[in-house]
Amino acid sequence: MHALKYLRFYEARGLTMERARGQYVWGADGRKYLDMHTCHGVAFLGHAHPHVIEVLKEQLETVSVLSTSFHTRVMDDMLDALSRVAGNGFEWVTLLNSGSEAVELAIKLARRATGRKVLVAFTGSFHGRTLGALSLTHNPRYRRAFEPLLPEVRFGRFNDVEGVEDVIKEDVAAVVLEVIQGEGGINVADEAFVRAVAERAREVGALLVVDEVQTGFGRTGRVWAHTRYGIKPDIITAGKALGGGFPVSAVLTTDYVASRVKPGDHGTTYGGNPLACAAVKAASEVLLTESVPEQARVKGEALMRALRSRLAGNPLVRDVRGAGLMIGVNLRKLPGPVLRCAQGKGVLLLKAGATVVRALPPYLISEDDEVWFVDTLTECLEGLAEGVADGVA
Repeated sequence: MHALKYLRFYEARGLTMERARGQYVWGADGRKYLDMHTCHGVAFLGHAHPHVIEVLKEQLETVSVLSTSFHTRVMDDMLDALSRVAGNGFEWVTLLNSGSEAVELAIKLARRATGRKVLVAFTGSFHGRTLGALSLTHNPRYRRAFEPLLPEVRFGRFNDVEGVEDVIKEDVAAVVLEVIQGEGGINVADEAFVRAVAERAREVGALLVVDEVQTGFGRTGRVWAHTRYGIKPDIITAGKALGGGFPVSAVLTTDYVASRVKPGDHGTTYGGNPLACAAVKAASEVLLTESVPEQARVKGEALMRALRSRLAGNPLVRDVRGAGLMIGVNLRKLPGPVLRCAQGKGVLLLKAGATVVRALPPYLISEDDEVWFVDTLTECLEGLAEGVADGVA
């Protein structure tokens, strides 16, 4: 029989993984790795968190598959738990399966609520790879082969306060913003820029959509990263860490937006299924009982202090940036050799943008883990810097 081959869209790392627990994964050879990759940030609560696993097992043995046409007790439990972390201003939530799907629904909600078509995003943005979300993703490398995309999209310059009025006009349905651009390079939005975007959207009657798929659910030291800016979005999209490892995303919105939705405007076979509800319930409980955002804030500040201290003076390093446990080290060269070096020393990292080494560790990382990571990255960058000086890199 002819064996199928898996069609990969990510470059193979050359590792076969056998098991994962907490902040660690183990290869087939038994070697332990510190996971600062976490499946692009999904395993923020750690691999196989005991509470999440317990709740999922219980739900799996009760009702695992059901359309949201039918009501379940676990949905009520999920709504109660998520309400305690959602924050003020949001009255409605719906669950989907991925960040891209959440962005797709946000686009549809904005067009339905405003009756307009034009969407605004920003340079450096990444909102997903399905065609609508891809239309809001700025990098031509992701877009070029699949054009034409949605035609009614404008891109403003990220962190350009003066350009806000020129791009957000009276024909705009929604402005879609990441307050920290993850895939784009761990680019942190200036407060003046975010406030200008929010105020201009209100002024012209456009909805403000904040994409918190990567930044949300505690990773940046707050439950939602946008709260540090004092703004009130009409819609937020969430995903990745939201289900404690289970594939689930969410769109949270207001009474105003929800009141304009009609039956049949959207649908999803798996979205909001009992297992997804159980995962979000359990993850929300972990977030609260284990003070996850505060741990992320404290540990992230310590990590960035250590990185800035150890990497100061390295000619390959431009800067260290981020918030909480969403950290980027911006280099003067492509990050591939650094990622390979770190993996060889047992630390799994990923890239962001063209030149950024990105670390998205679980909130569980210990002081020993932090030392392991900082020492590894320092050694790898020092070795590469010496190679440049010797003319061999």
